[in-house]
Amino acid sequence: MGLRERKKEKTRLAILDAALDLFLEQGYDATTVEQIAGAAEVSPRTFFRYFSGKEHLALWYHDYGEAVMREALDSRPADEPPFTSLLHALRAVADDIQELTPEDAERFLKMRKVYEANPTLIGKAVGRAAETELRLVDAVARRTGLDPDESRLPYLVVAFAMSITRVGFECPRPEVTGVSDLAARLRETVDLAERVFVPGWDRP
Repeated sequence: MGLRERKKEKTRLAILDAALDLFLEQGYDATTVEQIAGAAEVSPRTFFRYFSGKEHLALWYHDYGEAVMREALDSRPADEPPFTSLLHALRAVADDIQELTPEDAERFLKMRKVYEANPTLIGKAVGRAAETELRLVDAVARRTGLDPDESRLPYLVVAFAMSITRVGFECPRPEVTGVSDLAARLRETVDLAERVFVPGWDRP
């Protein structure tokens, strides 16, 4: 990064850190943008340069995870079975979690605690995940030459793939001591899915 980019990243992380601490201290619903901005020592106007609102900030890791998946998916061979490509994309997410800096790992685990303490966010996260799934459906449809308005297959491929993340992270409810635990659980669940599905099922 250049100096300007480093300053912007430092500000973004300061806002994120301030928000996470406030969410854990007083709850998501009780925290305002003005409080977050004050704790981060920036103006509300500066806050909105980085996040469109409190909900955007709380769901930031969803945006980041989707970006990792999409980048990995785009790098896969065009003729590769779509479910296989999505499994590689999920492994890329696991690798990214594993390689988080100690500071980013702490933020990631704090965000999980925020979700656990604030059920309101669960519904918002489910809605955000649904948006991700629709974008992945379009990507799978392009790779297979199918029309998502007519074929259910792209939806099924994505639904099975995204269920791997839910099972990997949440089932059975894990005792998480660090991000390495989460990365390992996701990889193990991807490997399990790879063994369960019959090759070729995701082809038209």
